[in-house]
Amino acid sequence: MNRTRRTGGSSGHHRADGSAARSAGSARAGRFRAQETGRPGPGPGTGRKSGQGARSAPRRQEFATPVTLTEPLPAAETFAELDMPARLLAALRAEGVTVPFPIQAATLPNALAGRDVLGRGRTGSGKTLAFGLPVLARLDGRRAAPRQPLALVLVPTRELAQQVTDALTPYSRALGLRLATVVGGMSIGRQASVLRGGAEVVVATPGRLKDLIERGDCRLDRVAVAVLDEADQMADMGFLPQVTTLLDQVPSGGQRLLFSATLDGDIDLLVRRYLHDPVVHSVDPPAGGVTTMEHHLLHVRDGDKDTTATEIAARDGRVIMFLDTKHAVDRLTTHLLSVGVHASALHGGRSQAQRTRTLARFKEGQVTVLVATNVAARGIHVDHLDLVVNVDPPGDHKDYLHRGGRTARAGESGTVVTLVLPHQRRAVDRLLADAGITARTARIRPGAPELHAITGARTPSGVPVTLPAPPAAPREGKRSAGRDRRGRAAGPGGNGRAAARTRRSAPGSTT
Repeated sequence: MNRTRRTGGSSGHHRADGSAARSAGSARAGRFRAQETGRPGPGPGTGRKSGQGARSAPRRQEFATPVTLTEPLPAAETFAELDMPARLLAALRAEGVTVPFPIQAATLPNALAGRDVLGRGRTGSGKTLAFGLPVLARLDGRRAAPRQPLALVLVPTRELAQQVTDALTPYSRALGLRLATVVGGMSIGRQASVLRGGAEVVVATPGRLKDLIERGDCRLDRVAVAVLDEADQMADMGFLPQVTTLLDQVPSGGQRLLFSATLDGDIDLLVRRYLHDPVVHSVDPPAGGVTTMEHHLLHVRDGDKDTTATEIAARDGRVIMFLDTKHAVDRLTTHLLSVGVHASALHGGRSQAQRTRTLARFKEGQVTVLVATNVAARGIHVDHLDLVVNVDPPGDHKDYLHRGGRTARAGESGTVVTLVLPHQRRAVDRLLADAGITARTARIRPGAPELHAITGARTPSGVPVTLPAPPAAPREGKRSAGRDRRGRAAGPGGNGRAAARTRRSAPGSTT
């Protein structure tokens, strides 16, 4: 039986803050609700007329996974039976990690043997150790030259990069291997300095790594193993041109490990172009419904939505609340603080230092409500988080699955609640059908016993609370850490020209 571990799994979503063409997930009215910036009309054959909003985006079909020519090695039952350095096995025992999760059990023997791996698993399924342990084991005893890492892990967001680094640090330290985290929104000069000092493993977002390579601060010609984590999100955010540019600089004979929650869209291109006779393993069906997760649709009237959200936020316990836009997140956070709820905002408009501090406060319990855009839908792992609330329904079924994936992680249970206004009902029903989710439905009024039974909602104290402001972003000399050498504003995935290209390919995207 799998046990809950402190390192958690890789997780980590995609369509970024303020995305245009949201479906009916954006509410039309209310003090804290986001305003829709565009609404596609009904498609052909929609039946009787309705003013209840747009269809959710049609689900893209998954591609046919490649046929494995070489027979895979059998799954492992314990970490102890795997061919890993003794110091690495000792570090696993010290962290209380003894029994591999299914995706780890299936892929670790093959990855440790040097095979390419294509793995699909829902967020929280343990993908980080599934690729991280083979990377570290392969590099045991090796030393990287300045600016020439030996392994590369590409991830779509800053939060996921930090989570991967945090999860692997105890094990890299046990082997004396150096990790470098390379992401936008932080000092590029400091990151360049770390690379100059030498790092065996680089965990990076594509845009920032591309910038460092263009500056001459990093080369990929010594990389022996390359990992793509949450590859579907990188495709959704328009980062594939940057990803392929980077992978083309990695020696062709190296090992490739590609992990993703779904295998649709352009992932097929990556698989055919970069993976050789990969071992294919899938933990979950494509929709990824989690059996330990309950789903509830709470139908509320327009005038009751704000009060309902406030009462849920005042519950005894932590909760993540998702809204569509940065503006809506800030307004709800301000309101919650004014009525006595310890809430903090997380979105792409905050500096990386602010986002890091906000997450730390939430994990430590200083903040009980994290109010967020989709920037928090992947790459965030919080132990024992049992409730996620879609204050604004998400734009598509993948957003729904990844938002909900913040709870019921690593075998724990959790609840996902979506507040649904009358004009959103048909769109939300279609979205859940696309996601393969069956939800319980209830009509809810503020203060209702059923609302308390589902979410623990209660009336807030009404006594305003004040949280210390998160630190401002660090500066490098006279230049903000978010600007490049020519003074251009840095984009979330990097800075300068690469960030501008990212914004053109995926408007509004955030890493």
